[in-house]
Amino acid sequence: MSQSLAPALEPGASAAAHDDLLYRKVSLRIIPFLFLCYVVSFLDRINIGFAQLQMKHDLGFSDAMYGLGAAVFYVGYVICEVPSNMLLARFGARRTFTRIMLLWGIASVGMMLVSKPSHFYLLRFMLGVFEAGFFPGIVLYLTYWYPARRRAAVLSIFFAGVAVAGVLGGLVSGWIMRDMGGVLGLFGWQWMFVIEGVPAIVLGLLAAFYLVDGPQHASWLSADEKAQLIAQRDEGRRASSDAHSSRSFLHALRNPRVYLFAFIYFSLTCASLTLNFWMPLMIRDFGVHDVLAISLYTVIPNAIGAVGLILIARHSDRRGERRRHFAFCTIGGGVALSLLTLHLNSFPAMLAILSLAAVLIFAALPIFWTVPSGYLSGTAAAAGIALISSIGITSGIVSPWVIGLIKTHTGSMDNALYLLSVLLLVSGVALLLGVPKDMKRI
Repeated sequence: MSQSLAPALEPGASAAAHDDLLYRKVSLRIIPFLFLCYVVSFLDRINIGFAQLQMKHDLGFSDAMYGLGAAVFYVGYVICEVPSNMLLARFGARRTFTRIMLLWGIASVGMMLVSKPSHFYLLRFMLGVFEAGFFPGIVLYLTYWYPARRRAAVLSIFFAGVAVAGVLGGLVSGWIMRDMGGVLGLFGWQWMFVIEGVPAIVLGLLAAFYLVDGPQHASWLSADEKAQLIAQRDEGRRASSDAHSSRSFLHALRNPRVYLFAFIYFSLTCASLTLNFWMPLMIRDFGVHDVLAISLYTVIPNAIGAVGLILIARHSDRRGERRRHFAFCTIGGGVALSLLTLHLNSFPAMLAILSLAAVLIFAALPIFWTVPSGYLSGTAAAAGIALISSIGITSGIVSPWVIGLIKTHTGSMDNALYLLSVLLLVSGVALLLGVPKDMKRI
């Protein structure tokens, strides 16, 4: 019996190995470049957290002004996210990514010209408008290359890019602000926006020559490889289209669990954005006052968070379990944030608590997205996931502004950390209790 089965298994195994080699070739060609672009985009989004260490003093901005400026970015981002993806579908990925990166790079460099709050708000808004659709565009672009069964592993790479941007920002932002201050009569934060904005412009120009709109345009693929990629991609689309119906679309919009997911994502992103925007200020409150030292210390929580994200997500994959892993991360992250209000006299202890919070909060993000994507299918997935993402990302409008107001009126972030801790605790319990272990797909 075993002898008769062996020959039958070999063709399948050979085909699978051939597929793996082909997709590895595709990944090596497009993923490193897109990952680098994503890291630069997130760096240009969060470097305002480092700039505040000097910018608020130099320009006389309050914490509330800073928080509003950080929030305004997401107003433009939310408004233009869907139109940007529609333009990508119409004009192609190459031209769309080139346009996005060139314009956001110019807007980021333009931050050096800020001299009053209205300039600050306008440029942050325009940065959001220009960058809108970049990550959703990456998600759409990957559907041109990979069948559904391979996309989750590829997308998980980009979640780690958030922490990598934090590490990179910590390594270079403080050095630029401290050592470049006064050069050509510019403040250190002005040089930071210029130096960190230029790579986006360069990458935008490279994208015009390096990227292609899809497999059919890839000169680095053979005709057979192009045909294989397109066939597998279109096969997945046909299978998905079988589930498409107005009934499933409306059912997703009427489903209360979709809004439960949206609340959970909103709570989670409130906490993660707080780490992105306010971590330098937290470390300063630990007793560190040198701007370069502050930026270097931010590397530690972000680096630990990047490694922890991968390890915890892989453990969740191996176990095939999401609910308890997510609850552990969010509840643990909430406890860690609340412990920051103890203001211990030990700097290593406070940095360790901040690092623990970063690990758990960052790790919860990829775990979370496996739940709605595993619950929703077909048109229900398209509508439901878009709705979850759109509602959740409004945290970028609410969170920085509210935290800035709290800090301006109380002189401390303690009340904001308590609020975030409660949101994380509730989100963990909500997923644990609101999502059955044997939840069926709709």
